[in-house]
Amino acid sequence: MKLSFSFLFLLLLLAISVAVSALDVRHRVELPKQKLPSVMNKNNPTMALPDFTPSLENLLSFNYYLYTCPGVEAIIYDKVKEWFKKDYTIAASLIRLHFHDCAVRGCDASILLDHKGSERTASVSKSLRGFEVINDIKAAIEKKCPKTVSCADILTAAARDATLMLGGPFWSVPYGRKDGRVSIAKEAQTVPTGREKVTDLVEFFQSKGLNILDLVVLSGAHTIGRSTCESVQYRLYNLNGTRRPDPSINPKYLNYLRRKCRWASEYVDLDGSTPRTFDTVYYKNLQNKMGLLSTDQMLYSDSRTSPLVNVLAIQPEVFNTQFAVSMVKLGNIIDLDNDDGEIRVNCNRVNK
Repeated sequence: MKLSFSFLFLLLLLAISVAVSALDVRHRVELPKQKLPSVMNKNNPTMALPDFTPSLENLLSFNYYLYTCPGVEAIIYDKVKEWFKKDYTIAASLIRLHFHDCAVRGCDASILLDHKGSERTASVSKSLRGFEVINDIKAAIEKKCPKTVSCADILTAAARDATLMLGGPFWSVPYGRKDGRVSIAKEAQTVPTGREKVTDLVEFFQSKGLNILDLVVLSGAHTIGRSTCESVQYRLYNLNGTRRPDPSINPKYLNYLRRKCRWASEYVDLDGSTPRTFDTVYYKNLQNKMGLLSTDQMLYSDSRTSPLVNVLAIQPEVFNTQFAVSMVKLGNIIDLDNDDGEIRVNCNRVNK
């Protein structure tokens, strides 16, 4: 099959973006964790410059726990593996839980706080799972390194290890996140639910420092995992009050979904072809009008995102590489307006 010049050029641009993004991430997180000497002194007052950068104390580092809690990654990996063996669906749930955490107030484990009016109690969060996994990991780490490892770091690493369990790519996780003390249900309602327009998604991702490529690639996490039938029933019977199904759904897939989703409480796989495999079939499904959520399918109908869908559908190596890069970017979202945070002893509540 011959590929057009424009298609090959798009592939080249995507490959360059992957390389540049990887370099950008590496340079941003590998800065040494130490204070810089002051440039101003009595003998040379003209050297004083305004400081527009955040304190290096707040930057993430791959060696953050090297001396304070060596072996922390092994503890997290072993625990995730233990839970995965009991229930393979927990892996996708951990990835989703991580996204919901970082999407509100940055990656600060605010989604884990369990109190009246917290993000966890919001309607958009009611189907989230994996809290017990994080609590189990936290308990194991506290025995070895008390009051040292943040819940935010644990959730970030657990999402990476969950991806590995599913056959996805590995990436190094920089550490040093703090746990937030604020969690508000109303703020969680801003997280996409699957009914938005592509423009809404683009704007939401841009507000978090992520771009269109990150949007399409991270949506590829729907190659695994499930959704409640409640989230898609409107597409099957009454789209926008028309009393007709969504015309963008493949007729055979529509019949399958109607049989599968007779009850709103039922679950259906996000990837109807290879739901247990981390692969690029998700993008091929979009080409075949088999996107479960409307936000999935619209990635193929929108001119800004459809070229990326076409590339990723046939380039698994590009998808795996860029997924790792985009997940690092997601995990590096820090809300600089928050206070310095803390290291929670219990991930479900702030310290006393």
